[in-house]
Amino acid sequence: MKKKILSSLVLMFTFVIMFSVFLMPTLAQTPDPTMQGLNDSAQKVTAYDTGSSYTGFIQTKVGLIVGVVLSFVGVLFLGLMIYAGILWMTAQGNDQQVTKAKTLMINSVIGIIIVFAAYAITAFVGNNFLG
Repeated sequence: MKKKILSSLVLMFTFVIMFSVFLMPTLAQTPDPTMQGLNDSAQKVTAYDTGSSYTGFIQTKVGLIVGVVLSFVGVLFLGLMIYAGILWMTAQGNDQQVTKAKTLMINSVIGIIIVFAAYAITAFVGNNFLG
């Protein structure tokens, strides 16, 4: 049992390393238009304004905090999905463990949908009603 888990982890690690090595050359392509859009938005809201008001400073800090929180939520979601997948793979016919893994996956997906829906609603309200 432990050999199977260990060999599965080694295999997954090998695939991660292989994919990261083979996908590296794609980074040399044209700049991502998403980043250009983010930079344009940051300039419109004067996020990097160092003038007398602290509005730009506050917007920058709040934006950084939101970005860090969303990144953490994404990593947490990925970790929960991997954990649920390992639970399911190692269930060996145990229906209770399979049910636990399915429930964990469903709850993880619902959670990430709620987080991104809240972000989308907040962005919509901020763009249309506040600015």
